[in-house]
Amino acid sequence: MDKKTQTKQTESPDKGRILSKPRIFFGLTFILFSVVLAFSFISYLMNWKADQSQAGTMTDKTIKSSNIFGKVGDWLGNIFIFESIGIASFIIAFLFLVVGTLILKKRTFKPWKTIGHSLFFICWLPIFMGAVTKGQGVLGGVYGYQIMDYLNAIIGPVGLWVVLVSSILLYFILEFNLRPSSIKAKLDKINDSTIGKVKSMMPSSEENFEADVELEEEAAEAGQNVTVTDVSNKAKTKEQEPVNVPKGFPEVQPLTDLEPIVTPNQTSFEEEEKPVSLNLNAKPSVPTSTPEQAFDMTPVSPAISPVPPVSTPAQDNIKFNVEIAPVVDVLDDSDRKSQELVEKHGLYDHKLDLAGFQMPTVELLKDYGSEEISINQEELEENKNKIVGLLKNFNVGISEIKATIGPTVTLYEIVPEAGIRVSAIKKLQDDIALNLSALGIRIIAPMPGKGTIGIEVPRKNPTMVSMRSVIASHKFQNTDMDLPVVFGKTISNEVFMADLSKMPHLLMAGATGQGKSVGINAILTSLLYKKHPSELKFVMVDPKKVELSLYSKIERHYLAKLPDAEEAIITDTNKVINTLNSLCIEMDTRYDLLKNAFCKNLKEYNKKFTERKLNPENGHRYLPYIVLVVDEFADLIMTAGKEVELPIARLAQLARAVGIHLIVATQRPSVNVITGMIKANFPARAAFRVISSVDSRTILDSPGADQLIGKGDMLYFNGNEILRLQCAFVDTPEVERLAEYIGEQKGYSSAFLLPEFVSEDSTSTVGAFDPNEKDALFEEAARIIVSTQQGSTSMLQRQLKLGYNRAGRIMDQLEATGIVGGFNGAKAREVIISDLHSLEQFLEDLRS
Repeated sequence: MDKKTQTKQTESPDKGRILSKPRIFFGLTFILFSVVLAFSFISYLMNWKADQSQAGTMTDKTIKSSNIFGKVGDWLGNIFIFESIGIASFIIAFLFLVVGTLILKKRTFKPWKTIGHSLFFICWLPIFMGAVTKGQGVLGGVYGYQIMDYLNAIIGPVGLWVVLVSSILLYFILEFNLRPSSIKAKLDKINDSTIGKVKSMMPSSEENFEADVELEEEAAEAGQNVTVTDVSNKAKTKEQEPVNVPKGFPEVQPLTDLEPIVTPNQTSFEEEEKPVSLNLNAKPSVPTSTPEQAFDMTPVSPAISPVPPVSTPAQDNIKFNVEIAPVVDVLDDSDRKSQELVEKHGLYDHKLDLAGFQMPTVELLKDYGSEEISINQEELEENKNKIVGLLKNFNVGISEIKATIGPTVTLYEIVPEAGIRVSAIKKLQDDIALNLSALGIRIIAPMPGKGTIGIEVPRKNPTMVSMRSVIASHKFQNTDMDLPVVFGKTISNEVFMADLSKMPHLLMAGATGQGKSVGINAILTSLLYKKHPSELKFVMVDPKKVELSLYSKIERHYLAKLPDAEEAIITDTNKVINTLNSLCIEMDTRYDLLKNAFCKNLKEYNKKFTERKLNPENGHRYLPYIVLVVDEFADLIMTAGKEVELPIARLAQLARAVGIHLIVATQRPSVNVITGMIKANFPARAAFRVISSVDSRTILDSPGADQLIGKGDMLYFNGNEILRLQCAFVDTPEVERLAEYIGEQKGYSSAFLLPEFVSEDSTSTVGAFDPNEKDALFEEAARIIVSTQQGSTSMLQRQLKLGYNRAGRIMDQLEATGIVGGFNGAKAREVIISDLHSLEQFLEDLRS
């Protein structure tokens, strides 16, 4: 018995125990309930008139029921069959049976396919039975009768049957692929297989036929009347007669079973599968006294090349089988081991540490009532007339105009007449604003992807877009984005979403009080509603100290910080510099992990780790997304300058692939704050209202942000086109309720710890060396440092497969003992001991 068989035998008891008692209980309960439903329905259909009157007398003991399950059966039959869907109720009993078998892990049915077919018949079978019975009886139920009666009144009896028959035919066409092309292909396949079988039976009959024809010709020449039976018998006796072989030809043995003769101009049928034309007018191939009479030397087919005369043995009795080897997936040892781990333990669940974590509910957000857009026809007509009249005064003709009403602005799309220059309309922006007496007129000439010119006019009574409405939308709830960010609604009143992992970084700007901080809260809220704490971490930088302080309650769930930091939300500029450099270290560490795992991005890496293809003993771990949020970037640039700009630019250039994304906001988008290096790596920008068009060009590279009306009115640029949005409004009490809901749940022991970083100008915090606190890998690390003459913490991480924190502590101990020098910035530390012999003596003295 091999190891694999022994493993299967040892694992089989464990697999049996996997089916726990609750699962058996619920599975059998569902199956038993399906049986009860089925027999109750059958008994109800047999006596439905009497049982229907007894369905409401559950407590009356004097009335006896004829149902097999008594009054309960009457009640079930009345509810499901009479008052609902008729005989389609049996499908519901069948669905309970399916659910029960799935709970017991017996995949007798394909779940989703079975449910889809069942729903189809539940919808259409009652209507069909209602149409057949014309509402009489209970086969269609109340549902079938009502729908049938409604369709009958709308489209008539003929239309009703057309709809029913069309839906049934469409179902069978889609299910069984009954297209004409597929039916023809199946018929051709059947014909080909039939012809192949007939051809496989032909060779023996053809040989017998040829022999009979030859003998019949000989008999005709002799003037004898010979039947087919006589010819066959004569052929058998003639085969056994000796044959005179002429000179120059090999001796021919007596033939048995009509064995084919190989001549110089003919090859055997077994050796050549090319089509051969048979010459039925040739003389018999059995040799006689003279060669001229015995053989016809004319080539039978030009496609057959002559071969030397040989005598080949009979091959009719040789069985020739052709088998196609199955395709076998070749797995290496690592893949096979990962599959075994998955079969034994299942996929790695990164949510297991906080398995009981409940995602926030939409009820935490405030409901502002109906947000439907009210259409003011008078306002629309007035604005249209003013626009058309003004353009006509400037000799600009319009062939068509259309209005699209949004939450905040109304978009008027005009199609100018032929010969009108677009620049002539763009110059009239101020005149149109004056004529409409409106603030924030914006002209889009031309509109991307359309042959129109857009004029955005603010509404007199704008509609507010609440955060609850966009969070509860179907688009947000069913998104498959990695980091979904919902901004608000577009001009056409559609929910607008973007994937932060595809942006990959966002630059926000806007004057004070125009909605920039609310936009940040909307982004953070949308991420908190979609991502589990194990999948997402925030690094929050708040120089103003009041904007992001609400999120301190979720520190043990979603926030990340330095190991020695007291608060997760960073307000000190010096700590910001250390945090940004720590993020750069985390980025480099993640790139090393991706390189060792042969992955190109974080999503592939986490998928491999989930499938247990990466060994945690080699330093691999599940990597969450990290989002850096900077609320006021201008203040950091003023106080720190290059020390902040360089790590920000480095993260923006490289951190996308390893799941680190940046959201940087500022209220002063000047060129000395948003430099060219930063703008080049932030293709996604969100601009709220700014003071001047120069600021708009700084943030968007085009004017328009200075024409916004404020209060969440924003422009979003994704590198292709500029979209005007109304940012969703989320108030401070809503953010507090959301943070409290998350903070009250069980979290991790601490915030997500970033790697340690020691700045160049900081004083050394290394104290006196304590032998009792010496790390177990201290001596091995010392030998690695001395042998390589490179005092690098990252090298210790790679060589000893350690985390950054432990490697940093070992490096501090090496510095305290005098093996390496002090911290030297980006350069490696100086190694004081020059060779391993001196190191061993030093370690011996240290032990004593």
